[in-house]
Amino acid sequence: MIIQDVIDHLETLAPLNYAEDFDNVGLLVGQKTTKLKGILVTLDTTEPVIDEAIEKKCNLVVSFHPIIFKGLKKLNGSTYVERVVIKAIKHDIAIYSMHTALDNAFHGVNDMIFKQLGLTNKRILIPQKDTIKKLSTYVPIEEVSHVREALFLAGAGHIGNYKNCSFNVEGYGTFCGNEESNPTKGNKGETHTERETKLTVIFPKHLESKILNTLFETHSYEEVAYEIITLDNNNQQIGMGIVGELHSPMDEMDFLNYLKKTMKSDCIKHSMLLGKPINKVAILGGSGSFAIQAAKQAGADVFITSDLKYHDFFTAENQILLADIGHYESEQFTKNLLVAHLTKKITNFAVVLSNTNTNPVKYF
Repeated sequence: MIIQDVIDHLETLAPLNYAEDFDNVGLLVGQKTTKLKGILVTLDTTEPVIDEAIEKKCNLVVSFHPIIFKGLKKLNGSTYVERVVIKAIKHDIAIYSMHTALDNAFHGVNDMIFKQLGLTNKRILIPQKDTIKKLSTYVPIEEVSHVREALFLAGAGHIGNYKNCSFNVEGYGTFCGNEESNPTKGNKGETHTERETKLTVIFPKHLESKILNTLFETHSYEEVAYEIITLDNNNQQIGMGIVGELHSPMDEMDFLNYLKKTMKSDCIKHSMLLGKPINKVAILGGSGSFAIQAAKQAGADVFITSDLKYHDFFTAENQILLADIGHYESEQFTKNLLVAHLTKKITNFAVVLSNTNTNPVKYF
């Protein structure tokens, strides 16, 4: 097994296509063709984490946060980022980061908080735009079932909780091949009329190459007519944050105590108590001040996130309870998610959960 094989497994959970534009995700240090020895999973890549990888003979560190976020102009060890990269390269350790690709995944960072709190009725808080594409193609009637099923197997035709979704319209297609053509229907130099089905399916954007390769492999025509457009429809499987509901409403203070205990937070900063029960809960792990308005529009009673500044709490405007549980605390279960995912996919290599606590924030 090589490192690329691990990357392929990770991208079934969180394709990098859905990472935010500002982010730096993927293989940040090392080569995809390197033979795998072991995998260490961590939230952050620090020097102690690299030391742990060396000790446990892991040559791939899967880290949620990217160690290289801004451009590196030198590598002389003057910062912790440079020292980590230097040590990793010196010991042939690769570093792979997922960050906002996993933030936007339906079963990613926020889903872990959702599960820890025992919420129900999950939906995306801020669906990511331009993630759904539509393919339309024209297939001879006797071949359409074969092509359609192949596209379904490749990942097309999924809408929410439904699969194998398509639209089919029968009609007649015409074409005339030139002297260089090799038509599978009709003869070159003659206009041919063929009974065809216009087949339309949707697919997530990260599968475009796979979908097109499947179309070309299964369609009999020498030249396949098709079109792809990007849809404005919201994808309720990809996006920032999650909204869910408690099984039973809770008093505000009871909920905050429950939140503090469940999320192992030493301190929760919160906005003014509103004197109303908590039922609908909005979640966004990591820095989430940008989503306060979305949480209010979703009708959430509380918004759980981190890194809220002084003036952010004013934006609650007596409409919602804001709860800042700490950045590390909001993402702490992410590495458990990654270990569980990789352990199911990879059984013949060690997948190790890092024991290093990388939280840089301490409470007195």
